[in-house]
Amino acid sequence: MKRRFLGLFFKGAGMGAADAVPGVSGGTIAFITGIYEELINTIKQFGPSALFAWRRQGWAGLSQHLNLTFLVPLLLGIAVSLFSVAHLALWLMEAYPLLLDGFFFGLVAASALVVGKAGQGWKIWYLLPLAVGLLLAQALPAMMPLVLLVGNEALVVMLAGAIAISAMLLPGVSGSFLLLTMGLYGTIMGAIRSFDIVIIALFGAGCIVGLALFSRLLSWLLSRHHGSTLQLLLGFIIGSLPVLWPWRELVRYQIGPEGQMIPLAHRYLLPDDYAVLTGASAQLVGVVALMAVGALLVVLLNRRAAVHGVTSEKSAAEHHLTDNARGVEKE
Repeated sequence: MKRRFLGLFFKGAGMGAADAVPGVSGGTIAFITGIYEELINTIKQFGPSALFAWRRQGWAGLSQHLNLTFLVPLLLGIAVSLFSVAHLALWLMEAYPLLLDGFFFGLVAASALVVGKAGQGWKIWYLLPLAVGLLLAQALPAMMPLVLLVGNEALVVMLAGAIAISAMLLPGVSGSFLLLTMGLYGTIMGAIRSFDIVIIALFGAGCIVGLALFSRLLSWLLSRHHGSTLQLLLGFIIGSLPVLWPWRELVRYQIGPEGQMIPLAHRYLLPDDYAVLTGASAQLVGVVALMAVGALLVVLLNRRAAVHGVTSEKSAAEHHLTDNARGVEKE
């Protein structure tokens, strides 16, 4: 039990750190560590059914219904990471942007292979959800500034929370990057740093609404159209890779309501072209090395998750056989 708690805590910490970095999704970390579908189905349990479970079986029944032994350590890891590890990630993003982008590019690219292998064989109609995922991943950032047209500041923060948390559930779609394109990334991260209760509460309320609605949609898609949904997620992941390409030039942006620069479009460069354009080192060796480290980390995490999954299934089967044997003895 303690080992599972710590394992989930560190997976949550990984999700929190990833969500703090624009361009990376906590959903990607959840997928490569083997907890993605359990996470979606657990979040879906929050609703009226939880109240019925509490009335029928009390707190023990509610805890089982909400899968709290899974959710509590995961949320603790996310929370601790957002208030600690995320600060390190943000510092690295400012001090060593090329190296950090390289690491996450390798991580996300390798996670695309993991998602691609998770399906039950290829079907020709999978091209459609794959294409939809690719197109949405490209179109969403450009659509985000429209949120600011709502006008009411509190409602904008709530909408931002709902969108960002929904993006967190999608591998490849970065909630932080969408916040950046809304011009709200600095506002939200600043509120977390300074513990601004009002903004955190509004953002949290939006997150709750987003989780309640989007987790049900994803759970339904995974249960009814599992293969197609995985291809949709794969499209999101592949479509997000340009955002993490280390050598890029900002070519279009707009100024947000607080004077901040909101990136809208980039030009993607080769390392040599980047060095000529900026006059700075492309850090090619370091970036490529960290791409490899990120990819290797995904392979190791996914292999570990697969081994644990087989072990869990074996334990469940042995438990089932033991129960059957006891039933035979009683007869």
